[in-house]
Amino acid sequence: MAKDKIAYVCSNCGQESAKWIGKCPSCGQWNTFKEIRISNDTGQMAARSAASNVRNARNGEKNKPMRLHEISSKDVPRIDMHDEELNRVLGGGLVQGSIVLLGGEPGIGKSTLTLQTILNLTDKKVLYVSGEESAQQLKMRAERLLDVEDDESDDTARKSVQGIDNLLILTETSLEAIFNHIKEVQPELVIIDSIQTISTEDVDSSPGSITQVRECAAALLRFAKASGVPVILIGHINKEGTLAGPKILEHIVDTVIQFEGDQHYMYRILRSMKNRFGSTSELGIYEMRKNGLRQVNNPSELLLTQDHEGLSGIAISSAIEGVRPFLVETQALVSTAAYGTPQRTATGFDQRRLNMLLAVLEKRVGFKLAQKDVFLNIAGGLRVTDLAMDLSVIAAVLSSNVDTPIEGGWCMAGEVGLSGEVRPISRIEQRIAEAEKLGFTD
Repeated sequence: MAKDKIAYVCSNCGQESAKWIGKCPSCGQWNTFKEIRISNDTGQMAARSAASNVRNARNGEKNKPMRLHEISSKDVPRIDMHDEELNRVLGGGLVQGSIVLLGGEPGIGKSTLTLQTILNLTDKKVLYVSGEESAQQLKMRAERLLDVEDDESDDTARKSVQGIDNLLILTETSLEAIFNHIKEVQPELVIIDSIQTISTEDVDSSPGSITQVRECAAALLRFAKASGVPVILIGHINKEGTLAGPKILEHIVDTVIQFEGDQHYMYRILRSMKNRFGSTSELGIYEMRKNGLRQVNNPSELLLTQDHEGLSGIAISSAIEGVRPFLVETQALVSTAAYGTPQRTATGFDQRRLNMLLAVLEKRVGFKLAQKDVFLNIAGGLRVTDLAMDLSVIAAVLSSNVDTPIEGGWCMAGEVGLSGEVRPISRIEQRIAEAEKLGFTD
């Protein structure tokens, strides 16, 4: 019997090495190489298993080369998720045969969003594979999402869940067993919660390891492409804020969606980081409630609920993410530095761009901010990247510096250049229309 081999794999990008290396030559990260044990038969077994899974998914159908003009690109079938925010982020719906990776911090609401969405897909047979929660826990979550009141009897709760015949729950962590159940039930959508808990017998390592995550994701990708059944993978993020597992996981999938938000805020942001079938500049906004997530179709009204008239350091801006305009409240606080080095802190806004705008105020306008602490916050826990926010950031900083409030009817948007000029921005008509809907006149 041949001895197993020892190899080292980068936990960030998946780069392999025969010996331990301090700095990864591929991604440049330090202390990311982990030791793994490779069986001599692992590669052949994984290849045979993957080929078997693909053959089962194709049901004997042979694939052959086609000329470019013979391939039909019209009306690519998409599944309506019955969720306007999720459909927007996906680019119009879930493409059949695609594989989507949904990431986010623990407890942010990934499983809630997924289960809530598929409860509305009454016309599709969905297989929900859970490696973290039991079937009883998922049923309790489904009852809560279906808005079952606490004072209702258990019989009433069972009736409300009993009407859902399209959702199949499977608590399993073995990839081979999952494929057997898929072959048996023939679902139209597969959910894996989460990819870090799934393992295959062909890889001699623990679940969640680099090799396991990579091989399981690759096998699910081959199944999705061969069968045309879309697969949604739920993944965790690490302490650095990136998706846990090898970096190749993000390259394997078709779409990477990140569910963001602070647990102390009621809002959740669904942002597309990669999308082969749509734009990556779209975002969806949800409000967390006791019975699940509620879509926020008009975020401007919720983000500007409080009356700050008479307070300095607050400016309203009209921002656009993707094709969606909404109003954002920019808050700034300027105070005398208590220590030798002034602080520059930004929440929801690019820290380096804040430093650039402060330098423009120093050089071009003449405001002395070198000995001042500057704190900037985008209200509501949002993270905005629109360059048109420059003008509201400068206005909020100046308002706080001179302790003079900005008039209540003002809404501003504009990019500020290094010479201090206000540059034109795109879609100004949409921004003005959004501001006028909420009563802004200047």
